[in-house]
Amino acid sequence: MGRTLASVSSKGSSEARTLWEVLTTVAINPSNGKCRTLPILSLNNQYSRNFHLSWLGFWVAFLSWFAFSPLIPEAVKSDLELTSQQIGNSNIISLCATLGVRLIVGPLVDRYGPRKVMAGLLAIGAIPSGLAGTVKSVQGLYLIRFFIGVLGGTFVPCQAWTTAFFDNNVVGTANALVGGWGNSGGGFTFIIMVALYDRLVKDGLSSHTAWRVAFAIVPVPVLLSVSVATLVFGTDRPREKLENHSKASDSITHSISHDVEDRADATVPNYEVPDNTTRHLKRTGLHVLVKPSTWLPSLAYLTTFGYELAIDANLANVLFGLYQSNTFGQTKAGYIASVFGLLNLFTRPLGGYFGDLVFRKYRVVGKKYWMLACGMMQGVFSVALGVYIDQKANPSLPAVVVLFTLTAVVNGAANGANFALVPHCNPEINGFMSGLVGAMGNLGGVVFALVFRFQPRPFGKAFWLSGIIAAL
Repeated sequence: MGRTLASVSSKGSSEARTLWEVLTTVAINPSNGKCRTLPILSLNNQYSRNFHLSWLGFWVAFLSWFAFSPLIPEAVKSDLELTSQQIGNSNIISLCATLGVRLIVGPLVDRYGPRKVMAGLLAIGAIPSGLAGTVKSVQGLYLIRFFIGVLGGTFVPCQAWTTAFFDNNVVGTANALVGGWGNSGGGFTFIIMVALYDRLVKDGLSSHTAWRVAFAIVPVPVLLSVSVATLVFGTDRPREKLENHSKASDSITHSISHDVEDRADATVPNYEVPDNTTRHLKRTGLHVLVKPSTWLPSLAYLTTFGYELAIDANLANVLFGLYQSNTFGQTKAGYIASVFGLLNLFTRPLGGYFGDLVFRKYRVVGKKYWMLACGMMQGVFSVALGVYIDQKANPSLPAVVVLFTLTAVVNGAANGANFALVPHCNPEINGFMSGLVGAMGNLGGVVFALVFRFQPRPFGKAFWLSGIIAAL
């Protein structure tokens, strides 16, 4: 497995590790086979490989899932003769598809494992992506975007994968890193698709042809390649089974569970067929639907990730409407809007990291209040952005960028904080919880997309209304 550190036996030894050791070596908790470090700078062990495959699978999903958003304001809209209402409808349809898929995928992850589910979703999503160029009407657009929405389900195996492989002391940071790096695919998609479209037009293709060809060049081969890599190089759970820990004691020092919460999270999802009704109910999660610990992160994610999805889908269109001129077109609007998604590279990991920090002193309660504080700040900044846009006849572009950047920072931190909390909520049904919380995020995306759909003017109104919803 590569270089292995002795497992942590005290808080002092944990603090003594250097950052380089944490990022390059593996320390295993013998009680559950999970990793207590983040060896992300190495690829010679299953923990590192699964970590990188989880965020990569989620990242490439955006190359198709969000590919329409940067091209809709001008290329797709003019080619298909779309109205603003039809654009809004297509965004909502895409989010609805992802919502349903995430609810289904959660139990599938518990049943078959995150590796197989991730690979399957990427392969299935490549099919409608390849057919995107055949769209000739608004009805065709609705249909294609609905089936491409399947790719949004990759978030569930992404989070369930790292939850299954990383222990309590780092799982918040691990989940936030793969979620944030994966989410940044939304921002990179804006840059990639706009740049590719512009290049194809400059090479002589018509606008009608260029946006269609762009789908065939980027999303399809990348989705299929990562799907195959996931099956070949990934694993579904730690190979160290509980009954074999005594055999591994020669090379790995047994660690001590620090508290009841650590022991409660010691269950490693085994992704095997249940042998009785009780285990079946646990897998499907029916027995936890009445628990507050199930719905707190779910409802919080509705207001944070749901908000992010709606902004990613609408920001370029809003900027294009506010500043359209000879010097400000679809390309510039897309590049500026990409900032919101790109900030996930560090904002979401930051939220998870601080979640792990407060966990050391305040345990799960600290993670809960950190998540709620981030969500409240997101609402405040969104209200400020909307009010500023509506109160100014000609709102300053730099001021708008600063305000939506601040909103993006706390929004990403809130999402990271949320999935730093999720592993502590019903850990015996890891996939179901990831699926439910993820689906609620998409339900929030539908809610906020409806706000933008029915409140297109003035441009700031949708922002401050969304901010009020998030804060409350």
